[in-house]
Amino acid sequence: MADKTTHFGFRDVPVADKVRHVRDVFDSVADNYDLMNDAMSFGIHRLWKRFAINMSALQPGQQVLDLAGGTGDLTLLMAPLVGDNGHIILSDINAAMLANGRERLLDSGIHNNVSFAQLDAEQLPFPDNRFDLVTMAFGLRNVTDKQRALNAIYRIIKPGGRLLVLEFSRPAAALKPAYDFYSFSILPRLGRLLAKDADSYRYLAESIRMHPDQQTLKAMLEQAGFERCDVHNLTGGIVAIHRGYKL
Repeated sequence: MADKTTHFGFRDVPVADKVRHVRDVFDSVADNYDLMNDAMSFGIHRLWKRFAINMSALQPGQQVLDLAGGTGDLTLLMAPLVGDNGHIILSDINAAMLANGRERLLDSGIHNNVSFAQLDAEQLPFPDNRFDLVTMAFGLRNVTDKQRALNAIYRIIKPGGRLLVLEFSRPAAALKPAYDFYSFSILPRLGRLLAKDADSYRYLAESIRMHPDQQTLKAMLEQAGFERCDVHNLTGGIVAIHRGYKL
């Protein structure tokens, strides 16, 4: 029997190889990740992330897992909200991204209520009912088995807790021609110019196209057990926030 395959961008690769391919991408882009986020979104990613945290209803003293948190944008926003009695674990599967996030947070004076963990979203090493909130910004599309990851996240959220997924999604039809041109013609050139890496940003554009659309992802949250799931489109659906509760 042939080895089971999955997509890496538009390519099919063996399931066992996808984590390595994704790691290679983020090893390559880690040092320029924040610069490229600002350049390719014209800074709008900061507004998307603030909007997501505003939707989180985060309270002082709560426990948070920032999953696939990379260089720590969400953790920077959440740390003041949970306060000294709360705690955030900034996590990522990629060591280079996590090291950048740790350095950035420490440079910002945030250390008392944040810790760091390198881990795989599909295999979360936490007890059941551990967190009030799990966030995942622009990371789910890189996960090999997304349903398995959502199931794992559901298990570790407390009853009454919630999941927030901020991710690229399907834009409105009127935006698609311009969005496709930008994604496949402009974005790789930006990557080559600013990060000396066109291929990783070509993968970014491809991975977005392979990610489930808004309603499909909402159904996946519901399959994992989340209730009261909703979807909030931002910038014409280029990005969407999915929210679900464990009741």
